[in-house]
Amino acid sequence: MTAGMALRRTDWSGIEGVIVDLDGTMVDTAGDFHASINAMLLALGRQHPNLGPVAPMCGQEIVSYVGKGSENLIRRVLDARFSPLHANGLFADAYALYDREYIRINGQFSQVYPGVRDGLAAMKAAGLRLACVTNKPYSFTEPLLAKTGLAPYFELVYGGDAFQLRKPDPFPLLKVAEVFRLDPSAMAALGDSENDAQAARAAGMGVLLVPYGYNHGNPVQAVEADGIVDTIAHAAALFAAHRAGHR
Repeated sequence: MTAGMALRRTDWSGIEGVIVDLDGTMVDTAGDFHASINAMLLALGRQHPNLGPVAPMCGQEIVSYVGKGSENLIRRVLDARFSPLHANGLFADAYALYDREYIRINGQFSQVYPGVRDGLAAMKAAGLRLACVTNKPYSFTEPLLAKTGLAPYFELVYGGDAFQLRKPDPFPLLKVAEVFRLDPSAMAALGDSENDAQAARAAGMGVLLVPYGYNHGNPVQAVEADGIVDTIAHAAALFAAHRAGHR
C-alpha cells in the first residue's frame, strides 16, 4: 500500500485525461444542501399552510440523499416528510423553491477539500486534460466552480442537466472522451461514490475514489473501484509518476 492510497490497479501509465466529480470530491457542499433544503421546506410550509408545521432536516439525512441530481434529492426529501399523495403534488412547487434557494445560498457554506487545488494544478502541470462531470445542475455548478476558484483548471464542464442521462450512466463520461478525442481507456475518473465508480466502469475508464465524500451515506470502501486515495493530490502524484515512467 502506497502512503495515502489503497490501490487495486497498479498500472496507470497511458492516462491522458481525468474526469473529476464535484460534490463530496472537490468541494464539501453539505452545508449548502442543508441550508437550501431547510429554506425550501420553510417556504413550502408557508406556501401550503394546510400542511401544518414542516420539520427541518438534519444535515446527515440530507447528505444521504445527495448524488443523483436535484430531482432525486427533492423527491427523497418530500417522501421523508409527507405522504406519497402530498409528496407527488408538492414536487413542482418544492423543486422551484429549492432552485431559488440554492442559487441564493450556493457556495456560502461550502469548502474546498484539502489537496484539491494542489492536485488539480499538478495534473494540469503534468499535461493531463481535465473535465468536471457532476450530477449537479449546471446553473449551480458553474457559479460554484467560479466562486471556489476551481473553474480555470477545467477545459470541459458537464452538469447533471447536460444530457438526458447522468451518472451512474456512462454517457457523460463517454462524451468527455469524445470531445477530448481520447480512448476511454486513456482516461480516469475521480469521485466519492458508487455513481462515479459505476459510470467509469461502464465507460471503460479507471476510477479512484476519495474516502471523505458522501456516497449516499454508505462506506466508500465497499464500492468496486480501482483504489482509494486520501486526497486529489495523491491521485495527481500517482498519475504524474506513471506518466513520467511511461515517457
